[in-house]
Amino acid sequence: MEHNITSMPEIPDIEVFAYNLKQKLAGKKLVKVEVVNGKKLKDTPEEISSALEGKTLKDIYRSGKEFRFVFADETVLGMHLMLTGDIIAFNEKNEHKQTIVDFLFEDGTGIALTDFMKNAHVKLNPVDKDGVDALELDFKYLKKVLDCKTKIKDLLMDQNIIRGIGNGYSDEILWETRISPYSVSKAIPEEKVRELVKTIKKVLKDATKQILEAYPGLITGEIKEFQKIHRRKESPTGMPIKMDQKGGRKIYYTDEQVLYE
Repeated sequence: MEHNITSMPEIPDIEVFAYNLKQKLAGKKLVKVEVVNGKKLKDTPEEISSALEGKTLKDIYRSGKEFRFVFADETVLGMHLMLTGDIIAFNEKNEHKQTIVDFLFEDGTGIALTDFMKNAHVKLNPVDKDGVDALELDFKYLKKVLDCKTKIKDLLMDQNIIRGIGNGYSDEILWETRISPYSVSKAIPEEKVRELVKTIKKVLKDATKQILEAYPGLITGEIKEFQKIHRRKESPTGMPIKMDQKGGRKIYYTDEQVLYE
């Protein structure tokens, strides 16, 4: 479950973490917030403390690749792990040296947002990006946004178009639909677009279920073991998996996937 600095948690990981954090923390009063490294935060430590301390945490859910912590007065704290962030649980005292901010609840339980690259962050009352959450996609929207010359893998990962899909699960989704990652979006046939909508949701929901069942209580890390294509050498159908490097990103696919141009 170590982090790869070229990837960040996607919908299945964040769904699992949010569910488990809610089970652990919902209904508890937050008594202290300590910003340890706030250089990249938009809000000051004083603003964060004032907005949250003394309030009961009501809900935790996922939005795209981010968390939303909702308090009883409807104040919302957004949290983004970025590439190398983690959420670490502690009791009474946080001693993690790579902490960005930590949260202590009245019963002594706490969580710390950590990141050795110091890019993970929190934001009071965040505004979602314009993209539609991947689990809320419909055919009409996807058909509309695919009317462009962008390569399909790049489009699936654009958080301003579709929120929540990253490098790993875009490979999984495209293999399941047998669409080459290098396909021109507007060239993909309508029946394949319909299939893509269903496959996006199925792949993400199936992975979430598998992780929840295999790792109860998990709130950190990245689980890749259920992926069939990303970082693998052979597909479930026995085909060799090709890997291309694009900048700091690795693209995995097979010759089973059709190139639409």
